[in-house]
Amino acid sequence: MTAFALVRHGETDWNRARRIQGSTDIPLNDTGREQAAAAGELLRGRAWSRIIASPLSRAAETAAIIAERVGMPVPELDAVFVERNYGEAEGCTGAELDARFPDGAEVPGREPREAVAERVIAGLHRVAAEHPGEAIIVVCHGGVIRSVLESVAPGRHREPITNGSVHSFQHADGDLALVAFDDPLDEASIFPFAEDFEQQNPLAGRER
Repeated sequence: MTAFALVRHGETDWNRARRIQGSTDIPLNDTGREQAAAAGELLRGRAWSRIIASPLSRAAETAAIIAERVGMPVPELDAVFVERNYGEAEGCTGAELDARFPDGAEVPGREPREAVAERVIAGLHRVAAEHPGEAIIVVCHGGVIRSVLESVAPGRHREPITNGSVHSFQHADGDLALVAFDDPLDEASIFPFAEDFEQQNPLAGRER
């Protein structure tokens, strides 16, 4: 069995402004760095073999802060865990999205939700095959974590995926399973300033 802790990156200014980020490379803000440090302190209570991160700076910096807290080497970067590409909607607030792309309109360049799930799940299967029996932290994004959840536990969790939150999975006999949404090591109350991924990303709540 391989254990995974999927961690959402800390807050950015675009998260705070509820702008759609996607593949746009927006750095952490100071709140995000505090969230990353808090997540790292919580993760210190378990033994981890490695830490992997999306190469987008908000995830990579979150992973570096966590690695320092848990006493691990510099994180490995893996582009398979990059956030969903929202195409021309990136940078938009909810009002701007509605004005440019009313509900039901095609958003040029948007990565299909199914494609996100396919690449991320395949990435987790690959990592599990390469590192059997290990416990691995993967620092990624709200859309990435949501795609995994809906693939392995469809409809079970619509609660917020907050910045800095930890979600545990296990990989055994070729299957990926959810262990804990908002793992008990991560009490949401320590992030009272955190906003839900879908509140920050108005496109995430749409069907496609």
